Amino acid sequence: MVESSTPAGSGQPSGGANSAPKPQNPVFKMMGLPNFRFKLPSRNWLIFLTVTGSFTAAVIYDRREKRRAQKKWCDLVAHLSKESLPIEETRRKLTVFLAAPPGDGLRSAREHFKEYVKPILVAAALDYNVIEGRREGDVRAAFAEQIRRERRRAGEPSTVVEESTTEEIVYQARKSIGVRDEPGPKGDLVIGRHTWKEYIRGLHEGWLGPVDPPHAQTEEPVVNEIPEVPALEAADSTLVSELVEEKKEEEKKEEEKKPVKPTGPTPAYIFPADYSSQSLPPSIPQSLDGSTPIEFPHILGFLNTPIRLYRYLNQRHVAESVGRDVAALVLASYARPYADGASFGSDPDFNSADPNVVPVPPSPDSSLDGTSLVGDYEQQSQLEVEEKDWHKSVHKKDEANPDKEREWLDDIALDHRIASRMRRYVLSPEEEVRAQRINQGVEYIIGEERPPHVPFWQRMWIKYGYGEDPEFTKRKPILGNLDDEGSA
Repeated sequence: MVESSTPAGSGQPSGGANSAPKPQNPVFKMMGLPNFRFKLPSRNWLIFLTVTGSFTAAVIYDRREKRRAQKKWCDLVAHLSKESLPIEETRRKLTVFLAAPPGDGLRSAREHFKEYVKPILVAAALDYNVIEGRREGDVRAAFAEQIRRERRRAGEPSTVVEESTTEEIVYQARKSIGVRDEPGPKGDLVIGRHTWKEYIRGLHEGWLGPVDPPHAQTEEPVVNEIPEVPALEAADSTLVSELVEEKKEEEKKEEEKKPVKPTGPTPAYIFPADYSSQSLPPSIPQSLDGSTPIEFPHILGFLNTPIRLYRYLNQRHVAESVGRDVAALVLASYARPYADGASFGSDPDFNSADPNVVPVPPSPDSSLDGTSLVGDYEQQSQLEVEEKDWHKSVHKKDEANPDKEREWLDDIALDHRIASRMRRYVLSPEEEVRAQRINQGVEYIIGEERPPHVPFWQRMWIKYGYGEDPEFTKRKPILGNLDDEGSA
């Protein structure tokens, strides 16, 4: 028999199982608090806290880095907002193209613009015009009509009568009083691969297509059917007119009762097969406004939940990529031409300007007249990876009308005369270095004094009300009698 080593008169328990719980603090007991016993949680609680804690930490880290990247690009362009303009000039205006992604609504595209693009435009105090598309072909039709309107203003003959829209009234009013746009390059910002395809189609349709609608069909006069009425005398001719008026009123009431069907986009004035047969208009410039395609990662489906979750935790990469492209468009300091199959990999300046572009070899499918259908130009490979994420309904052709034009599904066709005039904005090496210095906290916004360094303990002291920031004190309004302040 093994005797216990604990003395009998020591008063200590002989085993852990029979040990009495530690008495509760009398103060906590009087407050009505239970007797908490601190111990490690169980296995299930450890698993739950580990998973939720890891996910929360990943979200917090990603959002912090996302805000840091956005602030870097906003500070890079913030000096533009401090530049003054003459009273007879309006602010430089960009054009933003966005369309509802395949299989989804326009709301997701708007949220992507407000989340990643708009903060940089606001930081630079730039004006922008948005062209939206709810259905396939809306952006193409709107952009082509905008180019045709510019051609009419340049003096090209046209039989189309311009409607007195608000935009046209404002343009004419500013022109009459001598208000002009700010001199400098403009730019087009295109969000998503599907919008980029419509942008290319609208660009070619606007400059190579006719100014007036082709095959304008004259409206045939509507013949109202008059009910058969037996032969009446001349004195009863009023009865016939009354019957005709009643018939017209009934038709109007029936038309009002019918719901208004949404009209689709305007049919294309020209198709890719006809690009080479068209001549360039005299008003086309030697170089078009620079464009910048912006990535728009968007995927639907329950089975794609792991991909969507991964993208949710890596929004900082999208903010970095989109911020770089938008800042290059806003600064507009360097615009390089898009490369074709011959210049891919041969131009050293092109390779150093944008190292992220993957060279595309020349394709044998290009035609001899200068119209490329597959893989000859850099524009055709922009954001091409996004097509894999499109809904499967987009990749299906209409069996009832297999020859129908599909801007999203068809390959991008480019004419050499238009493709050679397109430009893309990229950041210059000096701006890249300055962005890195801003990210490291070495450089601040141009035109502003560098704020003094405040230690961490002093910032916490000021934050929790134990002191006052001297910079904030300078900006505080002076209360009281200004004369007394001056005399003092």
